[in-house]
Amino acid sequence: MRGRAALTRILSLLMLVALWALAARLTADATVLPAPGALIAPAWAEIASGELPYHLGRTFIRVFWAFALAMSLGAVLGFAMGRFPAMDRWLDAWLVVFLNLPALVLIVLCYLWIGLNETAAIVAVTLNKVPNVVAVVREGARALDPELDAMARVFRMSPATRLRHVLVPQLAPYLSAAGRSGLAIIWKIVLVVEFLGRSNGIGFKIHLFFQQFDVGMVLIYALSFIAVMLAVETFALQPWERRARRWRAP
Repeated sequence: MRGRAALTRILSLLMLVALWALAARLTADATVLPAPGALIAPAWAEIASGELPYHLGRTFIRVFWAFALAMSLGAVLGFAMGRFPAMDRWLDAWLVVFLNLPALVLIVLCYLWIGLNETAAIVAVTLNKVPNVVAVVREGARALDPELDAMARVFRMSPATRLRHVLVPQLAPYLSAAGRSGLAIIWKIVLVVEFLGRSNGIGFKIHLFFQQFDVGMVLIYALSFIAVMLAVETFALQPWERRARRWRAP
């Protein structure tokens, strides 16, 4: 089953590349849309020079820290709001405000308040994602099975045991959904942060090549990070999600 799913995924991506090649052929202008094969040589040159790995690494570090902070803070806050109605009533309006606050506004404000530095970049991305995690995890906390909760009390489970064997397995699908959507959103916001105010990273390089109207290099740097995110999704998030769902299997 997994082998068939992997094959389907590969064939789907190859179909996307074929459509890109067809569009490039119909466009017939490499400055507007270069063919996939035309990117191989310049991409290898960027890798050999060390430019692509360096900027890819800087972006990945920002994505990692923003993702870790957003998931940690959002999960704790979302669980608390889902379990304690009084807290939910007080913080629900705040959640609505931050869910509807444009990402660009938060990025600009963080740069103005904190400065054009790494702290501001990571804080801006984290603040943009936390509300989404809170909203998803809150629904998961509201959907917890009260009978399992009662069982934990009957067997006098310690808080740590209850968290590991009762709460986390039930919240796992919601955490997984928040994580998968969050990773996709976070790296896009990181690119905007780098585009606006950093001197390295994928967003910085895209900004540089945008000014030069170099579509090929823009695609190379964008696709490089998309490839990294596909790898994270395939080898980290999806296996964790399958493992988290095992207890629900009939």
